[in-house]
Amino acid sequence: MSDPTPPRRRGRHASPDEFGGVPADAWRAAMPRQVTGEGPGNPVPAGAFGAPAPRLHRATPATGVPQVPPGGLFREAASGPSDGEHRTGPLIPPAGGTVPGPARPVPGAAHEPGTHPSAPLPGLPPRPAGAWSRLQRRDEAGPDDAQTVAQPLAAAPGVPGEPRDDDPVEEAGTRGRDAWDDEQDSTGGLEVLGTPGTEELPRSRRRARHGDGGGAGDPAAGRRRRSPIAVVVSLVVLAGLVAGIVFGGKALLTLVNPPSEDFAGQGSGSVEVRIAVGDTLSDIARALTDAGVIASVGPFVDAAEVEPAAMGIQPGVYAMREQMSGQAALDLLLDPATRLFSRVTIPEGFTVQAVLDRLAEATETPVEELQAAAADPAALGLPAYAGGQLEGYLFPATYDFTPDTTPVDMLRTMVGKFTETAARMQLEQRAAASGRTVEDIVTVASMVQSETRLDEERTTVAQVIYNRLDRGIALGIDATLAFGLGKNGNELTVTDLQTDGPYNSRTRPGLPPTPISSPGEASLQAALNPTAGDLLYYVLESPDGRHFFTADYAEFQAARERCAAAGLGCGG
Repeated sequence: MSDPTPPRRRGRHASPDEFGGVPADAWRAAMPRQVTGEGPGNPVPAGAFGAPAPRLHRATPATGVPQVPPGGLFREAASGPSDGEHRTGPLIPPAGGTVPGPARPVPGAAHEPGTHPSAPLPGLPPRPAGAWSRLQRRDEAGPDDAQTVAQPLAAAPGVPGEPRDDDPVEEAGTRGRDAWDDEQDSTGGLEVLGTPGTEELPRSRRRARHGDGGGAGDPAAGRRRRSPIAVVVSLVVLAGLVAGIVFGGKALLTLVNPPSEDFAGQGSGSVEVRIAVGDTLSDIARALTDAGVIASVGPFVDAAEVEPAAMGIQPGVYAMREQMSGQAALDLLLDPATRLFSRVTIPEGFTVQAVLDRLAEATETPVEELQAAAADPAALGLPAYAGGQLEGYLFPATYDFTPDTTPVDMLRTMVGKFTETAARMQLEQRAAASGRTVEDIVTVASMVQSETRLDEERTTVAQVIYNRLDRGIALGIDATLAFGLGKNGNELTVTDLQTDGPYNSRTRPGLPPTPISSPGEASLQAALNPTAGDLLYYVLESPDGRHFFTADYAEFQAARERCAAAGLGCGG
């Protein structure tokens, strides 16, 4: 058995060099005195405390090992007899004598005055001073068997601005941790003198310094009381930050997407704005902005997007006013009277010259410019089957031409209308199926167009023309001669009728060299699909333009006499 070991200090103030908060020599001095008795160790009587007598087995000392003197290695842990109970057993020196090296005190053996069994070995530097070396023994301390009672630490000087351990605002969790620390710091009747710079500080300050809790990051640490001024300043700074974010964000949005400007009212003055084919609402708005009608694109587009009728704005030139609001500009564009254009209606059966005269009259375009445009058919987009001939391919319809439309654009628009209609009718395919060319179909259609004004008669007139062509009989249609002479049919004289020429269908069989007018869709359909029969003649028989059709020449002559008698213009 070894010497009793002093109780070690527990807690964060423990030092590896000190025991139980008491210097070793002081602890030894407080130990009970050695009890002398009969024989070595003062053995306990057998049966003491109701326990059976132990069987003692003593080892025979080895040769050369010094004998343990009586009472030299046995001591008691109490100040007086304890009913014969030994607290420690015998200490057996190591076999073979002493251990090589510096002489070490034997536990329980007598030692020189002023020394201690736990003292440093001779020749070693002194042990550094620690917190436990400054512990003082209390005179009123009881014996070791008495209950150890923790004594309060001396109050450390207050540090300005730091909370004290006994601050009433301490959290419950903090008080519990401090109580645990106090339990660990109990010294059993010894007051602990704090080290300079640390022990004099409050407990929360020490924890913050040593990083073991209770610092700024410890949620259980005591709450500091904030100054009202600091709270106000923090709120002001926070409010300024929020205001900066709000107003800064608005400024950034304004920079990226600036607000759209807009004029107020209906505007004044007059300005023309052209809207092209395929323009979107944004395109229209930009055109209005460039003309000074509206201030910016946004208000007009916003108003147009909620107005379904805005999608129906037609291309053309519009009479607008300057400095109008977006909504007012939209309303004016939707008014049909605002659109500036020249509406021209080209009747069916008009010749090219008649078309040019009508365009010049309606659009105030010089007829010479129109004639110059008609003289260059290649620039007008004629289909290949037209053979470079403009006559018959200016489709009769109603057209709207803006003031800035050129003569070439006017004629090109009309040719485009014919091409569109012919494609829809499958003119080329049907002409080929009938064994005729497209040019022949258009020429026949132009004669049908000139001979009758009643749509229900057109297929019958086409039958007569094809029957006479098939039999080699001269068509005898005065409209071809009038076209060739540049006259109206009613202006023809007997001399004109006897004049030989390519367009005199009285003297020349077959079709004229070109169409003689612009046929409409009904005449084109009649030329493609005539009625079946053997009719060879027709004569005007009523003022409404109705004709008498017959295959007999005698009936034809009788009908001519009736027509002349009625003054319907049947002569010659």
